[in-house]
Amino acid sequence: MTGGVAVLDTQRQVLITLTGTGEAGKNFVITGTDESGVRISETIAGGAAGTFASVRSYKTVTSITISANAANALTVGTNTIGDSQWQILSQYVSQFSVGLAVLISGTVTFTVSYTYEDPSGTFPNPSGAAPTAFDITALTAKSANTDGGSLTTPVMAVRLRVSSGTGTATLIILQAGEEGIG
Repeated sequence: MTGGVAVLDTQRQVLITLTGTGEAGKNFVITGTDESGVRISETIAGGAAGTFASVRSYKTVTSITISANAANALTVGTNTIGDSQWQILSQYVSQFSVGLAVLISGTVTFTVSYTYEDPSGTFPNPSGAAPTAFDITALTAKSANTDGGSLTTPVMAVRLRVSSGTGTATLIILQAGEEGIG
């Protein structure tokens, strides 16, 4: 903690663990920043005892608030799941083609996903909610250097999710095509 702000080593999901059933109907609001320093926030609905994970990945957590007093003990932490920033692609190229590969060092399990929504919160995602992610089968739950082939249907963005391990995963993206509309 630095000045009341939790600064994580790498951006990752936040976990809220509830010990009792008295938190049903309460909302937990997580506020912080991503690895680019962009302010992000989301609401997690409380419920029965268990652990609830954020959808977004946080580099810093500036606050977690609850809509009413907690009835039971709860803990807040993180897990090893973290997403890269969404990498925006150009949808306006003729013959859209994107080559993807992931290079790893150490022991890492990863998945690469794409979305049709703008992760910056504009059309077709004006609410600013986390965009719907679709996993790329050839790059799902892998733990070795992997060539993912290509995307040939236009998509808005791609990202890398590390789900476990100690090491690094690097997403390589190469996009081909001619710029222009029409």
